[in-house]
Amino acid sequence: MSEITPTGISKPDYPSMKERKMKKHRFKWSVLCLLLAACSQLPAQAGTIEAINHTKWAINRFSVDDNPGIDSIGPYQGGGGGCCYRAPEKWKPGMTVKVDWETGVGTTEGFPGFDKWDEYLVWKAKINAQKRQHSQVVPVPYYQNGGDTCGITVHFLPCNQIKVTTSCDAYGSPNYPIKEPLKMKEPTVCPK
Repeated sequence: MSEITPTGISKPDYPSMKERKMKKHRFKWSVLCLLLAACSQLPAQAGTIEAINHTKWAINRFSVDDNPGIDSIGPYQGGGGGCCYRAPEKWKPGMTVKVDWETGVGTTEGFPGFDKWDEYLVWKAKINAQKRQHSQVVPVPYYQNGGDTCGITVHFLPCNQIKVTTSCDAYGSPNYPIKEPLKMKEPTVCPK
């Protein structure tokens, strides 16, 4: 409420300096609390989708939970680089990812050249006939809650088996969890 001064002009009713400072501090504390709450909910760091191919077949394309791995990967090679896979902050038993991929011939052996068009079309049909589509849901191995995760790496193994890891260590290093050698032979009969 305004008060009347001796001059007859009313003086506006401004909050006191103390009240303004209190409101200002209350606002700052509210913002700080919201920021801290938001930071504590951040998920683990996102990373790329990589792959290591332990087979004689090429991996023509692959994806993890519908996120593409980008590169095709030749036999006994690594690649990928698709964006992004983000592991949840906390690992939970039963966590899985769905991996879809296509295998095919890993060489250009027998390529007749484009100048022999009819032979090329026969060769191409033979190559395409060997392509196979695969899909698997696999468990995500345990990782430390709030610990380092570096995207996801898919290991393509013989008999159309796969393993995944979120490890930040490089393949072949002592702490890397998947120990299979790069060059693995395909058994005559795959286990069911």
